[in-house]
Amino acid sequence: MTVEGRDEVVAARDSSPLVLGIGDQEIFAASDVTPLLGYTERVVYLEDGDLAEIDRDGWHIFSHGISVERPVEHVDWDVETVKKGGFPHFMLKEIYEQPKVFYDTLHGTTETSLPERYRRPSEITVVACGSSYHAGLVFKYLCESSCRIPVRAELGSEFKYFTPPLKGIVTVITQSGETADTLAALKKARAYNCPTLAITNVLGSTVTRIADHTIYMRAGPEISVAATKSFVAQLAVLMGLIDLMKGTTQFATALEQANSVIEEVLLLDIDRAVQICRPAEHLFYVGRGLFYPIALEGALKMKEISYIHAEGYAAGELKHGPFALLSSETPVVALCPPGDTYSIMLSNIKEMKARNAPIIGIGARGDRELTDIVDVFLPIPESHELAQLVATSVVLQQLAYQTAVALGRDVDQPRNLAKSVTVE
Repeated sequence: MTVEGRDEVVAARDSSPLVLGIGDQEIFAASDVTPLLGYTERVVYLEDGDLAEIDRDGWHIFSHGISVERPVEHVDWDVETVKKGGFPHFMLKEIYEQPKVFYDTLHGTTETSLPERYRRPSEITVVACGSSYHAGLVFKYLCESSCRIPVRAELGSEFKYFTPPLKGIVTVITQSGETADTLAALKKARAYNCPTLAITNVLGSTVTRIADHTIYMRAGPEISVAATKSFVAQLAVLMGLIDLMKGTTQFATALEQANSVIEEVLLLDIDRAVQICRPAEHLFYVGRGLFYPIALEGALKMKEISYIHAEGYAAGELKHGPFALLSSETPVVALCPPGDTYSIMLSNIKEMKARNAPIIGIGARGDRELTDIVDVFLPIPESHELAQLVATSVVLQQLAYQTAVALGRDVDQPRNLAKSVTVE
């Protein structure tokens, strides 16, 4: 706000984020660093209760009436990354950035990323919201099977009010570092004296100042509301953490070519799948094991930008109620990669077909059996299961994006949604 009678602007932080951009002869105030990148790379993050007085001579920060110093930090994001670069939407640009983002994040998670005290916890509680929660579910499956460490995945909005018994490490995942429910859960975990670990994309965000230790993703600024490259970056960090906890390079080796697999699926022709989704009022996404959280994430992408009602299920759960909703007007997106659940997934898909549901099947390239029973087959290049998992999530992002564009939706700014959810 401006101060009457004085050549001064006052900015105050109360719960929601606030950052000052320090230019050569100008100072900006914003809720996020992204809009500042065209003007400056130097920023000052305010704490809750801070009040900044900005005038011709500079800025002064007060906390509860006492003058305080807040460090000037350098943001290493390139201003070109907040431009569309010839793409019609930021979301599509960010989808196409994913091969590099995944590679950079996976290789950026090194021995120095995780202190020794976090290497062998008795158990892990992951707290997150939305897409970050789905990444946490993938981590739960992988960590329990690979490290034999119990992992509990909790929604941030529930954790504050229904806190489970806590011991071991509490890990929070938040793209913005400002998600209100996740921050509240983090503060509660600290009150229980649990060591806390944060995974975020934004240097200097609130979560980095509350958590005991922070690991940064290397996704760069994400402008579109729907998470795409930040989601695959979260997967890369979490898979890298499992290697660090095991003291191996198992996942890093398995994922060495994942960026090439992502590049290949970006070239898939999914027009027939879009034509099935476009007229639908309801969609189901189904998967098993590691691919169940990816089904949840695919459904979330579809509903938030196309406004089609979409639900994700563990495939075996359809017969416990949702089967009643299947019809010729209810398409199903079925994730059916090779592996332990392949044969039972085929059986589930046949049951859905018997209810006349149109099926979009996603599986390994060359899978003739799956191709023969689905209406549209979207092939994933033969690769390690983890690379296929990441590539499948990218295909589902593309399906949501192209369906939303076909319906004329505002892809980057869907109705009623915000990029950073800073309120409960």
